[in-house]
Amino acid sequence: MNVLTSIKAVRKGAKELALLSDEERVALLERAAATLLDRCDEILSANEIDLEESREKGIKDAILHRIALPKEKLESTVQAMRSVGKLPCPIGKVKERRLLDEGLLLEKVTYPLGVIGMIFEARPDAMIQIISLAIKSGNGIILKGGSEAKNTNQAIARILSDSLDGAKWMLLLSSHSDVDMMLKAEKDIDLIIPRGSNEFVRHVMENTHIPVMGHADGICSVYIDNEADLEKAVRVATDAKVQYPAACNAAETILVHRDIAAAFLPRFKESLDSYNVIIHADEETRKYIECLPASEEDYHTEYLALEVAIKVVKDIDEAIEHIANHSSHHTDAIVTENKDKIVRFFNEVDSADVFANASTRFADGFRFGLGAEVGISTSKLHARGPVGLDGLTTTKWQLRGSGNIVASYSGKNGKQFLHKELDV
Repeated sequence: MNVLTSIKAVRKGAKELALLSDEERVALLERAAATLLDRCDEILSANEIDLEESREKGIKDAILHRIALPKEKLESTVQAMRSVGKLPCPIGKVKERRLLDEGLLLEKVTYPLGVIGMIFEARPDAMIQIISLAIKSGNGIILKGGSEAKNTNQAIARILSDSLDGAKWMLLLSSHSDVDMMLKAEKDIDLIIPRGSNEFVRHVMENTHIPVMGHADGICSVYIDNEADLEKAVRVATDAKVQYPAACNAAETILVHRDIAAAFLPRFKESLDSYNVIIHADEETRKYIECLPASEEDYHTEYLALEVAIKVVKDIDEAIEHIANHSSHHTDAIVTENKDKIVRFFNEVDSADVFANASTRFADGFRFGLGAEVGISTSKLHARGPVGLDGLTTTKWQLRGSGNIVASYSGKNGKQFLHKELDV
């Protein structure tokens, strides 16, 4: 069976999945979760092979962290899969309900998108997340993982196919030529979600007519205001950088109000030094701490490693302007005790996630209570921020009439619409 034929088969399987009840889809999720845990040794062994081969190829530590799927991470990913099953069903939700006239009821109802194509690098746990969301939302899923995690991905797909009666709504592709075919299948794939490097995501966006949801960069900033609590600021900024530096929601830039720089910077550097973080900073920052000089390029860099850029700013205005000029509109945060500044930061920073007094690492579907996520979207259309179940649905306008015709509402003596809003 060639790739296009396989993709069409997934579309057929997706229709069957969408027609199952929520209870039946939850049962599929539970079977999948139980089997992944029962056969976890197969996944762990495959992952060790991937890691060893990647080390031999000299792949960077940031990528190795993404490839790695130790038992505790696998177990937490499976737990997230189960939590997806407990979420409200996203299908058949009435978003709007309006009585146009007696005997003429209009409803806006949610339905699955259809078939989703996910292309991702390195992250085998992301594969489990998207599959769980696809099952719950009744969508078919076509997956293409990076070659660096091929053995792990194949093990996961094999186990799920075995446990879910062949999983006709799922397809794992294996080669770059398969991706080219996938990007051309606009009649059978409704949405492409790429997860990986800036260059990789841009390549996908530029080579398909299928709608693409995702983000190209994860340049996230934390602004330390002059009215910040110092202890809180050090804790939040440190976590945002070091908790998992290879993630797209890790902070890459720390902006510091000049009035608090002398007090904050030495304490922050001491905290970062315990993690061996490399610091690039402007001339003002280097008056207070020893670090590398920063170039303008450093403030446009997604390090994805234990490396950070720091800049001293004169006030919140300059901080917001810096973010506007350098941010990838992913996740940005302010640390301050001034509530008015928090409101202003929320209103003026144009990012998918905007936080106050909290680490940027909270930008995550599981932490948001979405169960899991297929990625974080910086687009302003359809879905923005961590994309969970709702982001994998679309809507239909459904009109229930009783023989109504438009001619009845035309002309000088035509009937008038009620347009009565009803509870949903």
